[in-house]
Amino acid sequence: MGSIGDCFDNTVIESFWGRVQTELLNRRRWKTRIELANALFEYLEIFHNRQRRHSALGMLTPTEYEILHSIDPVA
Repeated sequence: MGSIGDCFDNTVIESFWGRVQTELLNRRRWKTRIELANALFEYLEIFHNRQRRHSALGMLTPTEYEILHSIDPVA
């Protein structure tokens, strides 16, 4: 975390929400909040975490990165 008033505090989440808006929200309209909630859940759990590659993780998906780095080095 940065200091009070640091403009870089929200960079990661701003980038994330910008990506969600570009890849999901701006592409269609939803009839109900439930439909939107289901679309967000599917985007996050299916696409973002399991399929979308992230440059900050060495072009791995978050799931791949977690599996790769959760191996116990002591065992």
